[in-house]
Amino acid sequence: MARFDLSDGEWRIIEPLLPNKPRGVARVDDRRVLNGIFYILRTGSPWRDLPERYGPYTTVYNRFNRWAKAGVWVNIFNALSAKSPESMAFIDSSIIRAHQHAAGGKKGARITPSVALVAD
Repeated sequence: MARFDLSDGEWRIIEPLLPNKPRGVARVDDRRVLNGIFYILRTGSPWRDLPERYGPYTTVYNRFNRWAKAGVWVNIFNALSAKSPESMAFIDSSIIRAHQHAAGGKKGARITPSVALVAD
């Protein structure tokens, strides 16, 4: 088990929320795939740099996208936040860094006073 892999307690909460539609071919272990997804999200590495212990990067990437489209990540987030409501206090957009030009408007734009818009 790697440093940030899912614990048994976390896995017990998440496992029932994952879709399980057998398609004839044996699926790669969902827990291993989740750990691979979390590795990529935590490190910011490209999918191709996923360590081999998590399985083929294409499988991990495809499962991540499929689950995102199916709303699985929202269900997982809701289940985990329900188990730990006090952790919701740590979710804050102030930790997201804005681009250096995000605060400024378009340069050279004319600002029309609202008084001129209402005048007869």
